Amino acid sequence: MSEETQDRQFTLQRIYTKDISFETPNSPEIFTQEWRPEISVNINNAMKDLGDGNLEVVLTVTVTAKVGDKTAFLVEVSQAGIFLAQNIPDEEMGPLLGIYCPNVLFPYVREVVSDLVTRGTFPQFLLAPVNFEALYAQQMQQQQEGQPSEH
Repeated sequence: MSEETQDRQFTLQRIYTKDISFETPNSPEIFTQEWRPEISVNINNAMKDLGDGNLEVVLTVTVTAKVGDKTAFLVEVSQAGIFLAQNIPDEEMGPLLGIYCPNVLFPYVREVVSDLVTRGTFPQFLLAPVNFEALYAQQMQQQQEGQPSEH
């Protein structure tokens, strides 16, 4: 084993909620309507180099529930983590930042979204599991094809 391999380090330093938004623009009237919402979920992640091997990864989830043409609720949560990455080859950093880090952050963002929806007195809402490996593969394929990536 080479010395460089022995000095590899990728550790979680901190997890925190960076931003929360919860809106019920059509309350209280929305509570009198039959609850058959159309739910849309948008997931995005971003990375920021903090220096000295520290990286901030932010997983942002936006959930919009509409009943008819009226928004029942809109939730946006940005869950962040600081990860220390030292002596990790560049080719391994992409999957760590695009798959591993979002997988670590997802249970936290899922809990916050669920709590906010419940506190808004709406029926319980749980985010379905997300396959970040498939999303990362799709993003890489789009980059190879020269398309902008969205997920």
